[in-house]
Amino acid sequence: MAAEEGLSGLLATHNGDVGCYGNMDEFTQEELRALDSEGRALLTQHKIRTWEGKQKTLTLINVYCPHADAGKPERLTFKMRFYRLLQIRAEALLAAGSHVIILGDLNTAHCPIDHWDAVNLECFEEDPGRKWMDGLLSNLGCQAGSHVRPFIDSYRCFQPKQEGAFTCWSAVSGARHLNYGSRLDYVLGDRTLVIDTFQDSFLLPEVMGSDHCPVGAVLSVSSVPAKQCPPLCTRFLPEFAGTQLKILRFLVHHKQDPVFKQSVLRLSKQTQVKMHQNKARVRSTRLRPNQTGSSRGQKSLTSYFQPSSNRPQASPNLELPSMGALMTPKTPEEEVMAKVVEGQVGASEAKDEKEVQTSFWKSLLGGPLPMPLCGGHREPCVMRTVKKPGPNLGRHFYMCARPRGPPTDPSSRCNFFLWSRPS
Repeated sequence: MAAEEGLSGLLATHNGDVGCYGNMDEFTQEELRALDSEGRALLTQHKIRTWEGKQKTLTLINVYCPHADAGKPERLTFKMRFYRLLQIRAEALLAAGSHVIILGDLNTAHCPIDHWDAVNLECFEEDPGRKWMDGLLSNLGCQAGSHVRPFIDSYRCFQPKQEGAFTCWSAVSGARHLNYGSRLDYVLGDRTLVIDTFQDSFLLPEVMGSDHCPVGAVLSVSSVPAKQCPPLCTRFLPEFAGTQLKILRFLVHHKQDPVFKQSVLRLSKQTQVKMHQNKARVRSTRLRPNQTGSSRGQKSLTSYFQPSSNRPQASPNLELPSMGALMTPKTPEEEVMAKVVEGQVGASEAKDEKEVQTSFWKSLLGGPLPMPLCGGHREPCVMRTVKKPGPNLGRHFYMCARPRGPPTDPSSRCNFFLWSRPS
């Protein structure tokens, strides 16, 4: 029914927008504009029909919440202000009578069960993002209870004790191989909607293509088609641009069937081959000049057997024996064996020559030094480069090549570290 970019309403076009912005007096205009300047929120509004036949409004808030970089404290402030704006908008939509689903990358692992290494993280429970989620989400479980907190984490509603349920892994360290990650992606529904209509909520860790995996939910509702698409949904479709289209847009290149195109190419190649064969037959029937005994023709084998100058000249009438008379006829088996031996000799000579050349260049250039072995597994390490600003920026070091995993797993990366010597 409606679609809108951003949470603040500053990007609204007042044509097909979702509306319901709530009280945002605690934000300045510059702050709202900055929070919506990174394209982190998209709202769509739909009409749904429940199994009882009732029509209701459902608003989906698709978000990609900011990441708090430890080296940039201002990004943590930005992240928390974005959370605050998101909550104000979601609660305003609930107050207007719409059901609300917040889904996407919230960039916070809510509970210790949602993070592989939560035990070793300092002040895990004191993280501002986790505290914000504590105030947004109801207690786990789908039983009707306190309505103080408006939303429910749908996955933990159906899988409250499922361990290892992660949606994000470090691609640099290969942590996905050992499922050493965290759950940052959620489908949060308002309490009434989850209890009444949610049938399942799931993760798809087997779907590759990103350092995150998809998440989803199943609702027992049907969608009611809108009379017309919102302008935001059709702004890239020329038929909804509101301007007269040129006739050239209706004249497009005809795409041939790939099978038909291949058959045409195959037929043309066959025709060309037949034409070349016919030309070859015509040329072979003609008498070549060197076949008439011309001196320019191919020399005979006897012309290479010239008498030596320091030996008496042979009689001109003496005929040299033919090559066939000098050689003993070979059986077909002997000819095959001779060819095999010749091939083996040629391959051996080529291999020897290649080895000589390789050893020469290795002795000349030296080549890279062998990788050191890690202390935990005695396996070759990998070289990495320091990218963090500081005195060691750009320096190379060696570390274990195995993927990152829990310290208790012997198959995961060990703690080996070694600086590389400057060349």
